[in-house]
Amino acid sequence: MAKMGQSLTPEEHTKAREAVMIHVRKVVPYSLMVAVASGLFLFSQVFGKIADDGLSRFQILLSIKAFFGLWLGFRGINQKLFGIQPFVFKSHLFPFFLVILVIFLSQFMNI
Repeated sequence: MAKMGQSLTPEEHTKAREAVMIHVRKVVPYSLMVAVASGLFLFSQVFGKIADDGLSRFQILLSIKAFFGLWLGFRGINQKLFGIQPFVFKSHLFPFFLVILVIFLSQFMNI
């Protein structure tokens, strides 16, 4: 997108960017729903048995990731399918932060 702005006029760049964003807005919400559904399935396959001494570190981190993913999925489904806007955390900053947090948790799961 940055190079596109160098070769186009500001008006053309605005039109081209909006054309791309129209397609992104159509595809991304449904792909996120597929990601949440596949995450639920994988959670059931990977979590494992709970030992007598409690949850392992891996299971705790996986549970935290699952909670954040479910929250993001619930928020996305409400917005896309039902048109319900979030009551709290209305900006995109908090969901973006959760995605980054899930990525970092994934890195710490195997340490």
